[in-house]
Amino acid sequence: MPLAPSQQNNARLLGAGETTIVLAHGFGTDQTAWRNQAQVLAERHRVLLFDHVGAGRSDLSAYSPRRYQSLRSYAIDVLNLLEELALEDVVFVGHSMSGMIGLLAAIEEPGRFCKLILLGASPRYLDDEGYEGGFKRADLDGLYEAMQTNYHAWASGFAPIVTGNPDKPDLAREFSATLAALRPDIALTVAHIIFESDHRKDLPKLEVPTLVLQSQADVAVPMSVGGYLARHMPRAELQILNATGHLPHWSAPEQVTSAILSFAASA
Repeated sequence: MPLAPSQQNNARLLGAGETTIVLAHGFGTDQTAWRNQAQVLAERHRVLLFDHVGAGRSDLSAYSPRRYQSLRSYAIDVLNLLEELALEDVVFVGHSMSGMIGLLAAIEEPGRFCKLILLGASPRYLDDEGYEGGFKRADLDGLYEAMQTNYHAWASGFAPIVTGNPDKPDLAREFSATLAALRPDIALTVAHIIFESDHRKDLPKLEVPTLVLQSQADVAVPMSVGGYLARHMPRAELQILNATGHLPHWSAPEQVTSAILSFAASA
């Protein structure tokens, strides 16, 4: 018998309040990535933490590459989780891959969401004519090959590039550790899903007010992508963080927490 969504996704509820803030982690991390935000947010709001299937302490038996062929599969998981917990009008904070997961879920069931916050999110990572995604085809092919050849060596080399804060080596070490905790076959499949996705046509369908949080220097998501998101979603605004790297909730935690609290409280 399959587990309930809350068990499958190792969900945890913290705090109390009228508004629920859902914190959804990105690729290579799990719900512990929100360690700098969760407790502070829980002082004023209810906070939902969870692990995507395949990450953290999620139910690994629920994972199959057939079931998880696109980000839409993870969006369905989010909707199932919100339904089980009877949550509506949530503020959904999605880092990296979870940005588009939240967008897809909010398009499918807009009543479940009152606001979206997209942190380091991208609708397409691959460059296209008239669009700078940040990666060329050769870059992605090389990334997949490195992951297949020696996954743990790739993780240790990839982490400092993505965290992007050489003066804070602990961030790279932590990201390397959470990457290494992933099953290599799952990590490779998820990487393909993320980097080969193109959700640009979905952006205009989003009706929910959205805040785009963008780092000033992010190897995975160039500044131009943040602007693209804000221009192509009907009710979006862009905020540039005084931060670098793809994990600003680690490198500039107070800024990210403040932005979440401010947008959650806005009319």
